[in-house]
Order: sequence, then structure tokens, then C-alpha cells
Amino acid sequence: MNKCIVCESGLIESFYTSDKKKHWKCNTCAAKFLDTIHYVDEETEKGRYLEHKNIIDDPGYRKFLSKLSDPLKDKLSPNSKGLDFGCGHGPALEDMLKSDGFEVDLYDPFFFPNQDIFTKQYDFITCTETVEHFFNPCEEFKTLDKLLLPGGWLGVMTDFITTEDAFDRWYYRRDPTHVVFYSEKTFEVIADQRGWNCEIPSKNIVLFNK
Repeated sequence: MNKCIVCESGLIESFYTSDKKKHWKCNTCAAKFLDTIHYVDEETEKGRYLEHKNIIDDPGYRKFLSKLSDPLKDKLSPNSKGLDFGCGHGPALEDMLKSDGFEVDLYDPFFFPNQDIFTKQYDFITCTETVEHFFNPCEEFKTLDKLLLPGGWLGVMTDFITTEDAFDRWYYRRDPTHVVFYSEKTFEVIADQRGWNCEIPSKNIVLFNK
């Protein structure tokens, strides 16, 4: 590993967690990421996602997703067209946004591998509990930039990095499909590199404006 997978800085250093997993931290964007030697295979990854109880009409799940959808909707014009990128097998957010009058396409490499989306551009993109799974975040955010219309919004939900000493015990780190972890500074660097604006309306929620 010779550069950060998020910002491509060479200012990275390795460290080990108590479960003997090798990680890297970036001294430019403050991201932390798992070494590729610990990545799980596709079958294991998909099996882990199928364990998620993402039931579309589950009130608790919809309330959880509303932490992103509520501040995002305030930014959008009526009838805006959007994309739920990494929607998983139970796309509740699509259902919520459609009920508010928005048009939404779905994409997920495992469950909705719709290649048509890559020929389009969108007024908004949602990315909930997805960016922590990116093997190559730098390229994924470049892709999202291409998919987003000028003036468009990208809403991201992911657990922000905890303090240095709590990282080892952090439940989020221990999911074998979570390979990259972001701080507020990480998102500011992602925005700066692409000329986006970045807002953090609440904990674990980021809104980018292209």
C-alpha cells in the first residue's frame, strides 16, 4: 500500500488492531482503511448483506433513513430525479422518496446491477451505509461526480470515525465488509478535491453539493 485509497495522498502509515488486522491511516484526509489482505470474497460479502434486515415498510428502518432523507429533501426541487447508489436488497429509501414525489433509480452491484444508470445524470444521489464498503473510494466518488448534474446533491450516511483509542473496540470496524472509515475531515477533503461544497447537518450525515 503506497497511497490513501480515499484521497491518494502518500502520507499513510500502517497500524494493527487487537484482532491482528492490518489497517492504514491517512495523515492528509484522516481516513482509516483495512489492508486488502483482509478483504472477504464476493460470496461472503453478499451473504453478510443478506443478513441485514432491511425491510421496506419497517418503521424503525424508515426512521433511521429519514436522518438523511429529511435534510436532503429540503435541498431538492419538486420532481427531482435521483439515484439510490448501493441500495441493498430492501430499498426502503427509494420507497420513501417516491412517496414524496421524487423519481428514483436503483443501483447495487449485488441486488440491482443496473448498468443503465451509468449513461444518465441525476439531480440527487443517496448513498446510505454504502461508502464504508468501497474498495476504491477515490474512483467511486469520481463515478458519483460523473453521475451528478451540476448543482446536484449527494447525500451520504455512514458512521464517522470515533476517537483514536476507541477505534479498536468500535463495532462498525468489526463488520468484515466495512473496509474504509471516514471522519468529517475526510469528507471535507473529498469535497475539496472535486470542487464540491460539503455540509454536515448531523452526526453521520454528509450532504455534498456539486
